[in-house]
Amino acid sequence: MGTPEFAVPSLDMLVKEGYTVAAVITQPDKPKGRGNKVSLPPVKEYALGTGIPVLQPSKIKTQEFVSELKDLKPDLLITAAYGKILSKEILDTPPLGCINVHGSLLPKYRGAAPIHWAIINGENVTGITTMFTDIGLDTGDMLLKKEIEIPDDMTVQELHDKMAVLGAEVLKETIQSLQKGTLKRVKQQDKDATYAPIIKKEIGHIDWTRSSKQIYDLVRGTNPWPGAYSYYQGDRMRIWKTALCQEENKCFKPGTISEVTKEGILVAAGDRFIRILEVQFDSCRKMCVGDYICGHSINEGEILG
Repeated sequence: MGTPEFAVPSLDMLVKEGYTVAAVITQPDKPKGRGNKVSLPPVKEYALGTGIPVLQPSKIKTQEFVSELKDLKPDLLITAAYGKILSKEILDTPPLGCINVHGSLLPKYRGAAPIHWAIINGENVTGITTMFTDIGLDTGDMLLKKEIEIPDDMTVQELHDKMAVLGAEVLKETIQSLQKGTLKRVKQQDKDATYAPIIKKEIGHIDWTRSSKQIYDLVRGTNPWPGAYSYYQGDRMRIWKTALCQEENKCFKPGTISEVTKEGILVAAGDRFIRILEVQFDSCRKMCVGDYICGHSINEGEILG
């Protein structure tokens, strides 16, 4: 049970390791992009290429779907970024339970967007946790964990891709341990839990009163989606890449453009300055600041909002 790209390496591992995948259960096809062209979930695309049956229930708590699932007689359910909460009846269907591949070191970052929030919050380390799913939100007993470092310049897309591969590796070891009877369950400590709520477009709107490091991390943590942005003279300016500066901001109002050069746009943050390196206005493609200012004006003294 999975939907986005994050889940594909785990499914691929199951196939290559010779496990019988009775079916792939994924979310329904959805329109995507400006043309509203119907887009298949990446997990479905993979399944169709390997001949695995695909189920796409719009609601998973109906008796019709539960009966369909029980007819498959699964020994084990695997979930990886499926996107829906499973009922107790579903969780009780396979005799070996349900194992989830989660993109954080639980109990930190329970919820829908652990990879985004790890970068937005400036974490240096995150990882994969496999767990037995229960009816709570990522509250089940933990099984195996593996860490991954987050370099200072890594974007959420880059981390996502590495985490997806790591998730498949941890899942493989988890199932092998389950087969050997050596798998150990560790209860989560709720007092140590943090949450990673779903990412909405508005999260990318930059608050220039925050520290330059917080803004820098927000830009990395929303690249490529939903994207960080501000407003210049009423037009939305998407900001794709920035660099930190050590100079303290002692007199400028946060958001003030203090310098514009081919090297970037220097902007005052709440504590120091940050340099914008790549921008994209709605009427233009993404480009470095040096290229953009060759044909457009960005004025010093203006305030980004």
